[in-house]
Amino acid sequence: MGTIRRSELDGAVRGGILSAAQADRLVAFLETDATQPSGGPRFSFVHVLYYLGGMIAIGAMSIFMTLGWNALGGWGGFVTALLYAVLALALTHWFLARKQLEVPAGITATLAVVMVPLAIFGAQMALGYWGETKPFRDYHVFIDWRWIMMEFGTLAVGAILLWRYRFPFMLMPVAVTLWYMSMDIVPFLFGAERVYDWEIRKFISLWFGLAMVLVAFWVDLRSRLSRDYAFWLYLFGVLTFWGGLSLMKSGSELGKLGYCGINVAMILLGAVIGRRVFAVFGGLGVAGYLGYLSYEVFKDSMIFPLALSLVGLAIIGLGVLWQRREARWSARLRGFLPDPLRELIEARGVR
Repeated sequence: MGTIRRSELDGAVRGGILSAAQADRLVAFLETDATQPSGGPRFSFVHVLYYLGGMIAIGAMSIFMTLGWNALGGWGGFVTALLYAVLALALTHWFLARKQLEVPAGITATLAVVMVPLAIFGAQMALGYWGETKPFRDYHVFIDWRWIMMEFGTLAVGAILLWRYRFPFMLMPVAVTLWYMSMDIVPFLFGAERVYDWEIRKFISLWFGLAMVLVAFWVDLRSRLSRDYAFWLYLFGVLTFWGGLSLMKSGSELGKLGYCGINVAMILLGAVIGRRVFAVFGGLGVAGYLGYLSYEVFKDSMIFPLALSLVGLAIIGLGVLWQRREARWSARLRGFLPDPLRELIEARGVR
């Protein structure tokens, strides 16, 4: 559930649900519980500092990497990246064993995963795989089938460290790597000359993204009663799937309507399993289709805006009706679902 505010407790006191003394004791308990390591995740200014520092460190070793890194040479870069990874893992162990601080431990463990492609890049450069002036940050900018080895290495090490430490944030570089792989796999499978074959790239992106979403759903079911390990997989899986789908050309109005239907289904799916990323991208797709109708199909129509506004008001009315009967209808619908899926929906409903 969301954080309880003092004003809400005061309202409960005025409504006779709690006494003033009970409200005071509940506030004291919640404030004490918030300081305990075993408490659930809470977003505070301390967490802002943790993640800001972590993202700066991660960015420094990835997208903000300068060409000056090449001055270390191939083996020098490999050893330096390896030392960074060892230091990050040492900090992870120290945060966990000595301080019981899981958030910074998860960030430093993630930093160790981020160092993997940099270490592989250094080793490849030492073996003559890359030119001496090839900057590492091209990995985050350009599509190249030769990145595949770095991506496979990152996935392998990421899986091992995730099995060891089990921090959900560690799936962020794994999900980003899978996203990169969905682009780099086209020249890897079909040859470098097909890197700009957009039809193949869109097709691969669509199905690769769908596979990522299915893996995320499997992970979600497995971890439904524990931490949220599926967030980053959902995010980049939906991004990859929706991007490929949206860039595909449709030669008929029926195809464009089907695209809108898929986006509506994404919104409904996001509502069912409690994943806003589906609703966000689905909403963008529906808005894009309605924009197409407005500017192309019905550009001179006076009725279209009126009809569309009535549809919007009808959807709002459906929302009001659903809110009034949500508990009863939801319980009835969940009764038809398998136990794991029902538990997942109920768990996501209180997070």
